[in-house]
Amino acid sequence: MTTLSLQLAVDIGGTFTDVVLLDERGRAPFIEKVLTTHGDPAAGVMAGVQQALGRAGVTLAAVRFLIHGTTLVTNAIIERTGAPTGLITTGGHEDALELGREARYDSYDIFIERPQPLVPGRRRLGLSARMLSDGSELRPLDPAEVDAAVARLVADGVEAIAVSLLHSYRDPSHEERVAARIAAVAPSVRVSASSRVVREIREYERTSTTVANVYVLGVVDAYLRSLLDRLRAGGFSGELLLMLSSGGTCTVQTAREVPIRLIESGPAGGAAASAYYARTVMAPRVLSFDMGGTTAKVCFIDEGEPQITREMEVARVWRFKRGSGLPIIVPVLELIEIGAGGGSIATIDSMGLPKVGPESAGSEPGPACYGRGGTRPTVTDANLLLGYLDPGYFLGGAMALDREAAEAAVRRHVAEPLGVSVTEAAWAIYAIVTENMANAALIHGAERGKEISTYDLYAYGGAGPMHASALAEKLAIARVVIPPGAGARSCFGFLGSPLSFEVARSHAMPLADCDWAEVGGLLASLEGEAKMPLARAGVAEPDIAVRRWCEMRYVGQGHEVEVALPDGAPGAPWQEEIRTRFEAVYRSLYHHVPRGLVIESVTWRVRAQSPPPVLPDVAAARGVADAHKGDRQIYLPERGEFGKVPVYDRYALRRGTTMQGPAIVEEVESTTVVGSAFTFEVDAADNLVLAGKKADARAH
Repeated sequence: MTTLSLQLAVDIGGTFTDVVLLDERGRAPFIEKVLTTHGDPAAGVMAGVQQALGRAGVTLAAVRFLIHGTTLVTNAIIERTGAPTGLITTGGHEDALELGREARYDSYDIFIERPQPLVPGRRRLGLSARMLSDGSELRPLDPAEVDAAVARLVADGVEAIAVSLLHSYRDPSHEERVAARIAAVAPSVRVSASSRVVREIREYERTSTTVANVYVLGVVDAYLRSLLDRLRAGGFSGELLLMLSSGGTCTVQTAREVPIRLIESGPAGGAAASAYYARTVMAPRVLSFDMGGTTAKVCFIDEGEPQITREMEVARVWRFKRGSGLPIIVPVLELIEIGAGGGSIATIDSMGLPKVGPESAGSEPGPACYGRGGTRPTVTDANLLLGYLDPGYFLGGAMALDREAAEAAVRRHVAEPLGVSVTEAAWAIYAIVTENMANAALIHGAERGKEISTYDLYAYGGAGPMHASALAEKLAIARVVIPPGAGARSCFGFLGSPLSFEVARSHAMPLADCDWAEVGGLLASLEGEAKMPLARAGVAEPDIAVRRWCEMRYVGQGHEVEVALPDGAPGAPWQEEIRTRFEAVYRSLYHHVPRGLVIESVTWRVRAQSPPPVLPDVAAARGVADAHKGDRQIYLPERGEFGKVPVYDRYALRRGTTMQGPAIVEEVESTTVVGSAFTFEVDAADNLVLAGKKADARAH
């Protein structure tokens, strides 16, 4: 009998699909990057998995867990490839999806374009039944009316129906009966009820989330079935787990029920790995920086905890304008994402100025230097022309780069229109994309009151290490950490993430008048719901950790702040403790606390999670005697010309080694460019640590 002892992690990105294989000792001896197959993502997954297993000399039969992160949900919503969907709601509220909020994301644009709902007007039907905000029934549900609505939607070709009724967060009985009726009269139609997806206030956001969930149910189910079938055919008998947007993992069954929880699953892995690093070395402030082939992501991590938000947007009309997308209420790591990656395309805009991104060449056709038919210049092409990439060592030599094609693309589309040399054009591309990332990080930090220069920059992704030292200089950050296996670091985050699930329920009550027995019953119910997916996955009750929060506000305010709840059973002593915690959080956000106002609880939240696994190590050094691979001419911006710098084999650099930049450090999945202002060393955990001039001037 084959012993199930290996673990695999797979991350599907816009350009590359990354695969990491762990051996039975928890080490990661094999890391693979293959081009993403957008038409059939599972094909790319299987190609990468088979390459890793082939190098290890093992089969899928030996794999115990495969942990997977994917952009499938996001892509389905953006590309509108989900199922034809209908909505059953409370009469008079059929157009809530279209009306949204009265706020405009651009106050001065008279031609403002709003995001189009996933459900057109003719498929949004109302019922006369109605609940009140206190959970009492105003008008009863009429089953005949439900049947008529379902029949009309089915006749219109819908394959999925969202049910979102007013105040179902207080009493879901109407929604549950509607969902049961749909299952009885139209069993082939997929159904999502808001009380099962997001049992919280705010009708527009709750309805939008429920619609998005049922819209992608079929897409996710078909993909998971296809992937599992291929894995099983290859001998896989272990368990497939999916990365959640909140930084935990879940089973296939949970992913099929609430696929909207996977909407940011890929980027969450890298942030989880960054948080693990912060906790391991007790770094109080870490800025997670992930630059891949299509996008760059930034996440603030304080005291080892990444920031989590409960609302995000997808499919924005204007990618970087808040309010221009479809709102989704799910727990998600708070990332700022910008269109800056190795595949970001450089153009000349209508003003005759160079611009980089957000459009990406992706993997099909990819950058010009990939030799797959791409003719437009990208960041990767620029990095090649600047000498930062070795055309013969890309992906460890598995993929040769075409320098002539890169030069032709940059010359035609950037250098000649600007009247500059190819080198100047390439440096402009590098500098612009780095500036774009720096500006996005600064704005993200300013909005959250962060002093960004006090953070360590934890850089990863295929392109991240090439831009990390330049980005750090722009942000006045003195310490940069490049982890081993940086090019596939999100996969390491998957492998180090616990099983987890979070549930919430809105139930407003003044803090001074809280019925603590009622609160205790509510939290116990939420805890049971949160633990259920973990129990189904086989996690023992004693091994499940529980965290609890309450979202609170002053009466009359439109939004809440999140407060961690005390341990133990709710009771009278909680009142003053929660008030103190609320005021502390409020003061940290707004720098003052108003007096004489009534505080109310709005939404209660519980998260359950299993013990976190130990993040795996990368394979040990290969035993190369000399880490110095040779020298290479690279562009040195401080000189404005090319200069010879040493190139080092990262696998051969010994722990404690300290050297001065400029230099190039190469590994199979990524290349680190060390700027002239930095020294670099290998620490005890094999991280490559770059230290700028200010590193000794501030406390870690």
